Amino acid sequence: MKDPTSPATSNASSVVWPPIAVPGQGLPRNREERTEPRPDMGGATSDAPNRSTPGLPDSAGNPAPDGPEAQDGGGPAGAGSALLDDLRTAIGRYVVLPSDEALTAVTLWVAASHIQPGLQHAPRLAVVGPTKGCGKSRLLDVLYETVHQPMMTVNTSPAVVFRVIGKNPPTLLVDEADTIFGPKAGDKEDLRGLLNAGHQRNRPAWRISGPEHKPTAFPTFAMAALAGIGDLPDTIMDRAIVIRMQKRKPGERITPFRSRYSVPELHTLRDRLAGWLVPQRGTVAGAVPKMPVEDRAAETWEPLVIVADLAGGYWPARARAACLAMTRNEVVQDEQTTLKTRLLRDIRRVFDQEGGKEALRSQDLLAVLIQDAEAPWAEYGTKGLNAYHLANLLRDFGISPANYRFENSRQAKAYARNQFVDAWARYCPAPGEPVSAAGRSSRARPAQGQPSSPPSGSLPTGPPSGPAGPRPAR
Repeated sequence: MKDPTSPATSNASSVVWPPIAVPGQGLPRNREERTEPRPDMGGATSDAPNRSTPGLPDSAGNPAPDGPEAQDGGGPAGAGSALLDDLRTAIGRYVVLPSDEALTAVTLWVAASHIQPGLQHAPRLAVVGPTKGCGKSRLLDVLYETVHQPMMTVNTSPAVVFRVIGKNPPTLLVDEADTIFGPKAGDKEDLRGLLNAGHQRNRPAWRISGPEHKPTAFPTFAMAALAGIGDLPDTIMDRAIVIRMQKRKPGERITPFRSRYSVPELHTLRDRLAGWLVPQRGTVAGAVPKMPVEDRAAETWEPLVIVADLAGGYWPARARAACLAMTRNEVVQDEQTTLKTRLLRDIRRVFDQEGGKEALRSQDLLAVLIQDAEAPWAEYGTKGLNAYHLANLLRDFGISPANYRFENSRQAKAYARNQFVDAWARYCPAPGEPVSAAGRSSRARPAQGQPSSPPSGSLPTGPPSGPAGPRPAR
């Protein structure tokens, strides 16, 4: 039933919308503050975003043209870039995301949903937070009104989802996703399998179907946003753009989400996105953008970078900056929560403290590890970490103890420093060390709440969501 208080859709453009809530800062207090240059918009004001932003580099780092050749694939005068600007502003109006990069990622993910029939991968959007009240469900509300063919799956059975995914799949929106993957998941295990398989095209789920009980292949390929408390399983997180939501601080204000004015605005943006991107589905099928990351991260972020390249302007540089920064942030999260990686870091610290020794006795190494009150080694197993545990944890890295003769000519089981060099470089590089294209780094990011600098020739190197910490136990 139509809301009699809602303005007509045709009049939605005449509504005066409140200003954007800057991530980490909330809404400005007066108009004078709103007209100050936004660093993330290339010097544009929030009331009149810069549509062309001359001088910013393209995806390859080359200077952007200033004349008519600066027009992008979205249409005359950078229509695609302007549309993404409008969408980004609208999303930021209703929810405060944890970082400027996260707002960019969500904007591009929404746009990518409109070209998913032409994509090879369907990235997940993992919207997670430590507690309730972090804005996860509100973000899903905004996504529901802007993505292509949304399908909310809070209480939907897996059988229904299997049957609605076809050549033009819906965009799945799963609230309370932590209930699907927890110990009480029960009959929702099929939905979990669908979400894992649907990240890549041509990964059907086979079921016995129909009165003749014939094996039937059901397509699983569909983009999905999942919101829940605590981290989702690694198989989902590895295929997702992770948005780590936080509770708003005092003073961080947002616009209330009300159907009478929110839905018409968002539907107008949705229709504009469809008008721009749907005709380009055939074009994007063969797109191979240059990516700043590799492997699974590149597969996940590729659809977002494709959209940014279609928009042109400063969006290609902005998308790759967000990709690199957010990917690195998740690497830091993994480093701090993986027990074996934690052990590598702690052993490196012990070797550094010992002043350049080439080898350490197993018992001496264990004694120092157990003495660290902030480390888990004193409580590992039933009586703390022992020599057997240590060798078992290091075995996967190709590291094992060996007989070593020390200065006093006495021989003992020991670990040599040179055994760890390769593993340290691969799994826990020290700050300042060269990083791989996958984005492994542990450099710090500017303080939470400060908008990032505009895209430039060099991409940011720090995690975008504040200091990384251990993931909540599941």
